[in-house]
Amino acid sequence: MRQFLLPLAMIFLSACASTPIPAPDPQQAWVDFATPTPGAKMVMAQRLDGKSLNDGRYFQVPPGSHELMVRFDFEVYSGGGLGGGLSQPRDRTCFITVQYDHFEAGQRYRLEGRSLAFTPNIRLYDAQRQLLAEERSVNCLP
Repeated sequence: MRQFLLPLAMIFLSACASTPIPAPDPQQAWVDFATPTPGAKMVMAQRLDGKSLNDGRYFQVPPGSHELMVRFDFEVYSGGGLGGGLSQPRDRTCFITVQYDHFEAGQRYRLEGRSLAFTPNIRLYDAQRQLLAEERSVNCLP
């Protein structure tokens, strides 16, 4: 069974990666993702205004107020064993909600995922790098 699932998973992942991201709609706002800190692996769109998304690589939203939920994966290190050093990194997955009330059509925004030890942080910036919003709720898996 495992031999069947691995090729199937590879086909699914390659299909997602090869699908081009659509061109930004000038009637909507576009939200890009970034993970600028070491250990941050991925920020991916999960839900927009409470509804699941088909493509987690971006948000494209109409003007106005929206609630964005993202999945943020990053590595955490904990205290080591006998040698006192750090252990091998563990992956941590968090689902984080950001609310912003003033999305504008034709504008690009940037959602950045950062982490400090076990604590994730998501920030929304405009094109001029002005901070617009931070996480409202955070739910993490170990």
